[in-house]
Amino acid sequence: MEIKTIAVTYTRKFNLGDYESLELSCSLWGQIDPAEEDAQGTTQFLFQQAKNSVKSAAIPVIKASTHQMNKAKMYRHSPTN
Repeated sequence: MEIKTIAVTYTRKFNLGDYESLELSCSLWGQIDPAEEDAQGTTQFLFQQAKNSVKSAAIPVIKASTHQMNKAKMYRHSPTN
């Protein structure tokens, strides 16, 4: 079977506290030439791009969320990190 189109979706849900959450998602599609391109490598590349896109969109909201900032501070100061 020849793979010609690859679709990747990355979704992440953030708890903002006070019964609020933010769910961000990014879907990317790519066309490949099976004779010249590696489907697995293209999939990994698209996944990383989608993940970076969600992270970039989430940063301003997380910085504005007191709950998430407190969670990050506790994580940084935990004895296992």
